[in-house]
Amino acid sequence: MASRKKPIAWTIAGSDSGGGAGIQADLATFHDFGVHGCTVITAITAQNSFAVGHVSVTPRRTLAAQINALDSDLQADVIKLGMLASEDVVTMVSKYLESFPGFVVCDPVMVSSSGGELMPSGICDLLIEKLLPRADLLTPNLSEAEAFLNRSIDGLDDVERAAADIVALGARSVLITGGHLSARNNERHDYWTDGEQGFWLSGPNIDTLNTHGTGCSLSSAIAAVVARGYSLPDALVIAKAYVSQGLRMSVQLGSGPGPVAHMGWPQHVIDFPSLNRRLPERGSRTKFASCDGELGLYPVVDSAAWIARLLACGVKTIQLRTKDLSGDALQQEIREAVAIGKKFNARVFINDYWQLAISEGAYGVHLGQEDLDTADIAAIAEAGLRLGVSTHTYYEVARAHSLRPSYIAIGPVYATTSKQMPWIPQGLPQLRRWVGMLSADYTLTAIGGIDSKRAKDVLATGVGSVAMISAITQADDPEAVVAELMALHEAGA
Repeated sequence: MASRKKPIAWTIAGSDSGGGAGIQADLATFHDFGVHGCTVITAITAQNSFAVGHVSVTPRRTLAAQINALDSDLQADVIKLGMLASEDVVTMVSKYLESFPGFVVCDPVMVSSSGGELMPSGICDLLIEKLLPRADLLTPNLSEAEAFLNRSIDGLDDVERAAADIVALGARSVLITGGHLSARNNERHDYWTDGEQGFWLSGPNIDTLNTHGTGCSLSSAIAAVVARGYSLPDALVIAKAYVSQGLRMSVQLGSGPGPVAHMGWPQHVIDFPSLNRRLPERGSRTKFASCDGELGLYPVVDSAAWIARLLACGVKTIQLRTKDLSGDALQQEIREAVAIGKKFNARVFINDYWQLAISEGAYGVHLGQEDLDTADIAAIAEAGLRLGVSTHTYYEVARAHSLRPSYIAIGPVYATTSKQMPWIPQGLPQLRRWVGMLSADYTLTAIGGIDSKRAKDVLATGVGSVAMISAITQADDPEAVVAELMALHEAGA
């Protein structure tokens, strides 16, 4: 097969004559994410915005012909499953998936949002037997999850156990969407697990009746983003933001609830979910003090001596990241760095060592993603320290977003030699997207492989700050490099 740049996703689902859900919603979503969509139509429904009037299941021979036509020419990178309207459909689709090597998202559409039955009773057991073992992700809402488990799910606190039980039935992972449960913290909460890891995605509570096609759009957005090469956790975050954007911008078109709007890649922080390993408690959202403006040039150095040297050049934000000290020597280094920062009225952040940052009265602390698992975030906030968080992916930005830090560091923009990183460089286009999405609510800094020559292009994205390590500390004349970089920051202010 000839190589191609544009990913291909199939939707195997029913047609919604009203255009708000099913195949129609899937294709609109695929288009928004730059994915070519192909269709295997399992049923034709006669429906509008308030009722499903008729369902005609695709004959077995016609279904097979669609699958064979696509398989011979337009093989899928990802397949999204929606309405599977009969036992024959489930059996045939599951047979094809036995040899399909790509990612499979299954949205177990059982009842339309207008209340119409879309799946015959008794087919749930067949789905569990035939399809769940091949579903990389199952995306049931609460009522669908209850149907799989044959029991009620009593509130948000019971969702985690229900998700684990569905994985035990055979699904490789599950995202239970809890949109119609009572909101907590004025948010709506979904839970994902693969049986080992798990997290909650919490998005804004959008007060609208125009929710037609929500589940279809969510699952097809996940499929499309995976087809674009993103990891599943990133795809879940992006898809949640996409649907929140669609709900916020939805309008009523007929006499009943309107469809979710399809408005392209999510672009606003208002739609961006927060991510937590545990269900957020009521009223438990942290928010850290601001840094009082852009960070400007942000050197990252390994000693108090470097801090003194660079603050004397006029630098106002700096980070102490030392890895080779411990005990009294480490405490003394941090104490000295904090004192120098106060002398120059500068923002000195301590990397990792949040307990010492608190005890020594530092301006702030910077944490990597791995440190978020062990640090006492509430204690840092209560001590009045600013918080900066490293991020490299959508998943990590969503996790940082749940903490409302003082700033978010985005990287690596370019390949870096300062440490081994599993992430590919984000590049300027992705950095520009982050700035567009986050800068309304957050102070940002860019890091990773940035030198004096690249700094101008990085700052042109509007990020406001560049963090640097080796470009300064390994320079022949660090003071001259700092002067040049500070001038670039000031010119972009």
